[in-house]
Amino acid sequence: MRNTFKFCPMCKHKLCSVHVDDRKRSICQKCGWIYYENPLPVAVCVAKDRKDRILIAKRNIKPCINKWALPGGFIESGETSEEACLRELQEETGLKGEIKRLIGVYIQKSRYYGSIIVIGYEVNVFQNTLSLNNELKEAKFFTKETFPHIPFLSHRKMIEDFLNRGNVS
Repeated sequence: MRNTFKFCPMCKHKLCSVHVDDRKRSICQKCGWIYYENPLPVAVCVAKDRKDRILIAKRNIKPCINKWALPGGFIESGETSEEACLRELQEETGLKGEIKRLIGVYIQKSRYYGSIIVIGYEVNVFQNTLSLNNELKEAKFFTKETFPHIPFLSHRKMIEDFLNRGNVS
């Protein structure tokens, strides 16, 4: 996703494109405002149950509607990535969990949102009774042998990193 600003959000002067810090950026020549196109932060979880199965959900929203993904979503202002991870898990699935550890930080390109920073956590859930919100069509706990295809490269890499540490049988 590219910048769609045509006018400065501070003074409403027309923006122009120049090189700043070795990148082409939109700037306001009147007040000096510079548009830095920063990635959006997302928190995602590899949520596992007591049988070491991983929760994977079928999305009911874009991007990748009707495709499988790990639970997660955007980090809100004033919220830590850990808080966002647990909030998103509970909002989407009704499950409560506890963060065990950070799995990794990944970059994901998105046609809808531009560049995204995906922060992945291992989360232990204490019950398997799902209560899905409207963002999900379906959610199930899978063993590594039965995982469905996940289109998000960052989610696939996160699961791979999780499995390579020998956490799921």
